[in-house]
Amino acid sequence: MKFIADLHVHSRYSRGCSRELTPENLWQWGQLKGLNVLGTGDFTHPAWLAELESKLEPAANGLLALREEYRCAEVPPSCRSELYFLPSAEISCIYRKHERTRKVHLIIFAPDLACAARINRELARIGNLSADGRPILGLDAKRALEIVLAASPDAMLVPAHAWTPHFSIFGAASGFDSLAECFEELAPHIYAIETGLSSDPRMNRRISNLDRLTLISNSDAHSLAKLGREANLFDTELSYQGIITAIRTGKGFSGTIEFFPEEGKYYADGHRNCGIRFTPSEYGKHTGLCPVCGRKLTMGVQHRVNDLADRAEEGLPGMPPFYSTIPLQELIAQVIGVGVASKKVKTMYFDLLERLGPELEILLTIPATQIGQVAPPRLAEAIALMRSGKVIIEPGYDGAFGIVRIYN
Repeated sequence: MKFIADLHVHSRYSRGCSRELTPENLWQWGQLKGLNVLGTGDFTHPAWLAELESKLEPAANGLLALREEYRCAEVPPSCRSELYFLPSAEISCIYRKHERTRKVHLIIFAPDLACAARINRELARIGNLSADGRPILGLDAKRALEIVLAASPDAMLVPAHAWTPHFSIFGAASGFDSLAECFEELAPHIYAIETGLSSDPRMNRRISNLDRLTLISNSDAHSLAKLGREANLFDTELSYQGIITAIRTGKGFSGTIEFFPEEGKYYADGHRNCGIRFTPSEYGKHTGLCPVCGRKLTMGVQHRVNDLADRAEEGLPGMPPFYSTIPLQELIAQVIGVGVASKKVKTMYFDLLERLGPELEILLTIPATQIGQVAPPRLAEAIALMRSGKVIIEPGYDGAFGIVRIYN
């Protein structure tokens, strides 16, 4: 069957994340977005794992479901569907390898909470899991993979937001040039990478060494409204094994929902404090230094991909389709000319969900003519333009999100 999964999110125990990130609220907002499977996020945190154990229960498909007594939040009939959880966590590995400090974030998927607890016991020997929902550990990424493989043959480790300059497997500041350099002989046990907000599958397919990998996309949501801003499309059995097998083999993995990569915080080169944003060629002309203050520029994802690519942008191998979107609340804000956090935006957003269905269906599948019958015609036009890629973009750089607009 076809379904949508966002497998990398966070809980309220992660630093910088909303206090509203509870199992009940994730269950509600997952349906509002049109998701069928959500990662639990943060199972490494003892308090969050205990909450998951008390509020979730095993489902027949190997995933987890919210217990009936906690399903109190309202979901419009147009958005209601069964939503499952898959045990997941993100860890931050900071360590020395090949005479350089490495900072690599990794996602872990576990077949059940008992397996998650086994992984936690090993990680707790290395660092304090209670300090943060995304713990910082002095742990070699290869050793992390060994721990996951030993916990269960059905567990999986995936490099997170693979191109982020400072905390990723291929990051310009602290990453590696290949999976083999990082994981050595265990590299064949890496079946996927998460592309992150600042890259899309087309960019990643310029690197032939990644051809065997499935390119997954997730929201890395720090708040409820960010759920589903990137997600994965499956056409396989809706089960833990169905998801893991599809990621491992590519069969049943039918595509991704993406940001426009230029909207990501690290797409372009630059120095945010001085307002300097460069293309890769401009970066080279200034020898990687800010022309205002003389400090080192942050190399963006576009530049880093160019450095590792061995293919031109034309003639790339076949790949599952991907769909670049703008979150619905951002589109509404642009159309009615107010801030995205305004009451007017929220009112129209929830009205559209009640009338039409979940957000991802509105963005991707419901005909624009049907949207125009219950929404301002300009919003229907904006969605049609977004679907065709006719957008205006100011790229993000050095930690500042880019701006994607439909209209000037």
